[in-house]
This record gives sequence, C-alpha cells and structure tokens, in this order.
Amino acid sequence: MADSVRVERGEDRVVATLDRPDVRNAIDREMIDRLHLLCAELEAVPRVLILTGAGGVFASGADIAQLRERGAADARAGINTHAFRRIRDLPMPVIAAIDGYALGGGAELAYAADIRLGAPSARIGNPETGLGILAAAGATWRLPEIVGPARAAEMLLTGRVLDADEAYAWGLLNAVHPADALLAAAHALADRIVANDALATRYTKRALLCPDAAHPAVELDLQAELFERPEKHRRMTAFLERSKR
Repeated sequence: MADSVRVERGEDRVVATLDRPDVRNAIDREMIDRLHLLCAELEAVPRVLILTGAGGVFASGADIAQLRERGAADARAGINTHAFRRIRDLPMPVIAAIDGYALGGGAELAYAADIRLGAPSARIGNPETGLGILAAAGATWRLPEIVGPARAAEMLLTGRVLDADEAYAWGLLNAVHPADALLAAAHALADRIVANDALATRYTKRALLCPDAAHPAVELDLQAELFERPEKHRRMTAFLERSKR
C-alpha cells in the first residue's frame, strides 16, 4: 500500500501527514484504508494524533474521479463517514494543523478533530452542493456544533469557503500561526495535553462527546473512578506542596 498517509510515531503522539501531492491530498479509498489502520493502532495504544497535509495543502476534498463513479450502495456504505467518525472517537485528542485548502471531505476530516489550528493560507469550506451532492461525512452535524446552526447553514447551503481570519472569527479555527510555525504550534499544544494525566484527558474527551441526555451522570461515573486512583492523590499532593513554596 502506497504511503498516501505518512505516519511518524512518538511515545505520546503520532503525526499523520496526508501525502498525495499530485491531487492536492484528495482523499481516496486507499487513504481512508490507511486512516482506518491508524485508528486501530491508536485505539489499542492511545496517543495524541496530529493530522496535517503535505505540500501546503491539508486536503482538497474527496477524490472526485473516484466519487463520480460511486452509486447509491457506496453512499449508504459511508466510506468517508465511518473513517472520520472513528477519528472523532479516538481515545486521546486529535489536532488538525491546516495549511491551504481543507475542502469538502478534507473539511469534514478537519471537523472530526478536537482542535483545529490554521496557517494564514487556510481555506475551509464545503462546496458539495455545487457538485450535485451533499456534505455527508460529518459536516451537517459537526459544523453546527462548532460554528452554530446559522453559520453552518450559510457555509453548507452556499458553498462559502472561509479564509483563515474568518474561520478563526467563527470559532472554526482555535488559532492561526505562520505556515512555518504551524506544526510546531500543534506540537506545543500536544505538549500541554500530554503533561496532564492521560486517563483524565481520555475521560474528559469521552464526556465531551456524549449526547446531552448522558449528562451529568456520565461525568459523575467517570469522576468516581478517577477519585479512587493513586494518580489523583499524587498530583494533588504535588500541587499542594508547590503552593506552600
């Protein structure tokens, strides 16, 4: 299998770089298969995931040449949908570092991340209706959660593409960094995440992803487990000792 997704593995994080430069990192079936393999790895050994793209582009969208030939059965199979949901549900946080285009399926992959950083060149949007389809791999339910229903409707119904400043103002990007500092900023964010207790971080993400009806019971159950762990006592003792200095 070709390296359409280049993976660099560390002890506490993994960097996955979408790498199909000839088609601006368009997401094809092979890339989806690679993402599934990566998800299986991170489900077994949880680590922070940083998603980025090669060549100054995050992902220009789904591979239109493949998409054009797909029929009703392919649509119902949710080829991209299931991969992006799996990324969204990974145990540890996912950070998207977006340089250049994140369009269509590329935008939906970015929406699956917990945190999105962008370069000034970032361009994010869903032009699917102009191609005779809808954004069916997460945009219609994730985008309203991120930017609000009215702004999501504007983006999805008009095909509007946001530049970096607009995406930041709308809350779609958490921060904007120079392109040559973007990956370093993602790593700095990962540093802050991994300095915290890993299980507490995983449980916080789990609670964030739960439906409204699950609250507050889910937090109370997860907190009850965390309260009984030696790590809680160790960290709180260290905090109290620092406070005395």
